[in-house]
Amino acid sequence: MLPFDVSGPMPSPAHSHTMQKNLSSDDHSNPTTLLDVARAAGVSASTVSRIMNGTARVADDKRKAVLAAIEKMHFAPNQMARSLKKGSTMTIGIVVQDISSPFFDETLRGVDDALKGTGYTSVIVSGHWNADEESDRIRLLLARKVDGIILLTGRISDETVLKFANQRPIVATGRALRTSNAIGFKVDNEHGAYLATRHLLDLGHRRIVFIKGPDSSSDANERLAGYHRAMAEADVPVDPQLVVQGDFHEPSGQAAITALLERDVPFTAVFAANDLSAYGARLALYRKDRHVPDDVSLVGFDDLPGSSYTAPPMTTVRQPLYDLGKAATNALLSLMGREAFDEGVAPVELIVRETTRAVE
Repeated sequence: MLPFDVSGPMPSPAHSHTMQKNLSSDDHSNPTTLLDVARAAGVSASTVSRIMNGTARVADDKRKAVLAAIEKMHFAPNQMARSLKKGSTMTIGIVVQDISSPFFDETLRGVDDALKGTGYTSVIVSGHWNADEESDRIRLLLARKVDGIILLTGRISDETVLKFANQRPIVATGRALRTSNAIGFKVDNEHGAYLATRHLLDLGHRRIVFIKGPDSSSDANERLAGYHRAMAEADVPVDPQLVVQGDFHEPSGQAAITALLERDVPFTAVFAANDLSAYGARLALYRKDRHVPDDVSLVGFDDLPGSSYTAPPMTTVRQPLYDLGKAATNALLSLMGREAFDEGVAPVELIVRETTRAVE
């Protein structure tokens, strides 16, 4: 993740020798300097430096002029020299759990956008939903002298997070933390699950399957609690057969619904603890010739980008994944000495699409 695009067209041979000297970073005898960029943009060298470090507050036209000059002139500052001078590597570490998951992809997109113009780049590692591996990956990032760490959910304890935060600032999602060196962002999973279950109950459904997430996940347990709260509030007994195990991945959702259908367990709706499980459940229903929503209503949790493009588009609980990534990054920059950040993150909300309908 780079603060600006260093790719771009090389100057044409028709340009003068002087222009080639200024615009080509491949000319090692006369490399483009920060002063060259400043002259091209019509600003001072210190302004260019502060814009690249993300510390300048200047008019948009000046900022755009500087970034355009950087791109056009293929200017690549000596990052090692800057790091030695500042005592900083200008690098942050990001720990995800599954690099291939669209859940983390959306959050990382928010991180990437928040880093633009700051001068920081990132190193991304995966913990694979394993506490020991997460700890190893964080130690690896610390050994690489990253300036701070963003931990996207995970299995390590809050106590472990705070111990690592004694060495570098850490911002973690899925946790309620607030110390001088650690900040946590947590969405209201219980309320989101309550909204989803309440929606199905309001449509007249009473036999509602809940596909759980892994028992070791606090998010999964909170969503199960929201399901139970809504059912109890509506005075609808929960059939234990309808609460089935999943692991937040598509195959587990497919297996859970296939098993219920093969055992002829009656139900009219499915609420999956995340969208990926719901995708698997949808496939199981399709293969057993159960139509969504005519035969079975379906609700997910997350509102991944693909959920609005399923056939039919899926009702789900929206997590502000992109906004969460931006907020986590801004919080980390704040912990590392930047200006204060806006702590607000949009609440979860139910997005009703076309996979739910009233019981006839």
